[in-house]
Amino acid sequence: MPERLNAKRREQSVMGHRLPEARLTPWAAFWAFVYLGLPVLALGLLMDVLVQWVSGRCVGLWCYF
Repeated sequence: MPERLNAKRREQSVMGHRLPEARLTPWAAFWAFVYLGLPVLALGLLMDVLVQWVSGRCVGLWCYF
């Protein structure tokens, strides 16, 4: 199976110049953090606030400061 996938990925060239391979750019990492990392952080913050509001105990990292 992997051999079939690699066989389809031949080196692409335009007018004799080899095209660079796809790679993770800094902008892609930034937007991945915005769309994946920030919502996870926001949900964690919301859960910490709700637990503190309901139980009166601080369970967040900021409680140590």
